[in-house]
Amino acid sequence: MKLFDVYPLFDVNIVQGKGCHVWDDKGQEYLDLYGGHAVISIGHAHPHYVETISKQVAKLGFYSNSVINKLQQEVADRLGAMCGYDDYQLFLINSGAEANENALKLASFYNGRTRVISFAKAFHGRTSLAVEVTNNPKIIAPINDNGHVTYLPLNDTEAMKAELAKGDVCAVIIEGIQGVGGIQLPTSEFMQALRQACDEHNTVLILDEIQSGYGRSGKFFAHQHTGIRPDIITVAKGIGNGFPMGGVLISPKFTPVYGQLGTTFGGNHLACAAAIAVLDVMKEENLVENAALVGTHLIEELKKFPQIKEVRGRGLMIGMEFSEPIKEIRQQLLFEQKVFTGVSGTNVIRLLPPLCLSMAEADEFLSRLHAVLK
Repeated sequence: MKLFDVYPLFDVNIVQGKGCHVWDDKGQEYLDLYGGHAVISIGHAHPHYVETISKQVAKLGFYSNSVINKLQQEVADRLGAMCGYDDYQLFLINSGAEANENALKLASFYNGRTRVISFAKAFHGRTSLAVEVTNNPKIIAPINDNGHVTYLPLNDTEAMKAELAKGDVCAVIIEGIQGVGGIQLPTSEFMQALRQACDEHNTVLILDEIQSGYGRSGKFFAHQHTGIRPDIITVAKGIGNGFPMGGVLISPKFTPVYGQLGTTFGGNHLACAAAIAVLDVMKEENLVENAALVGTHLIEELKKFPQIKEVRGRGLMIGMEFSEPIKEIRQQLLFEQKVFTGVSGTNVIRLLPPLCLSMAEADEFLSRLHAVLK
């Protein structure tokens, strides 16, 4: 059987990782400035992470959500304390797309509406509702194109207010920082106006923090830079440091009903062990603070490169926009300088390294980038 060929692949076979470095099957070491789409939060093969999940799988890897699993409550307690949302409720699932699916379902259960506001260049996942609120017609199949969504320009306050004033909007879904869209930041003024307008019209505000959350921006959630509290927050990627997991943080205004949501694998014992280990390491090693410190340094230094048109981002979620396509630059970084980076569109290189990236490793990346751009 062949693999379904939907991924263009680099000719590199990564077989080992440690911290912010990975190695291929030939023993070549690479500096990892991408973390597998922001998934690697605490670093590859962190000893505490490895020990925690190894001990758990040796005892019990999985049982169903029809029995008590105290590890789920431990995740909720730890997460609530670290992120500042201990009064919210937590529903655990398997992925970011699934988190957004459930968030949108909850919003529609709440107010009975079906229309959703999303934004230009938004990316929220590839499943039914998640892909419909994603602003990329190339990946929206006809069966997903159900007319639920109105896309608005990001940071256009007047357009947003006009749509919400129609009184029929179920939910607004917005990324804390747009990732796939090129590291675009919603302004504090826009987010505060959006929060107020959603309150006025009984519209649910969903913050997609799947890529921008879990400390990446230098605060636990990127929206916390703007001084608002959403009704629902979705998380995934960094929550399990590579173990497939997602979550929905749900405000007290929502009342759970038996059978309303469900999942087979979500919140299983092994996933919870991974999530607890991640929170342990984030707290013990001050990784949110490190992301702010090292990220600020990287952004300041990248702005000194005359070849880069614009640098955008917060913490360790950084976009470098060039005037020309970046394919060759990215290829040189990978194959000549041995650095993994990401991409957004044709002209933006995206950096999403593990949150443990050190100042020395950041400077090493800057040196290797300079070697390519000179």
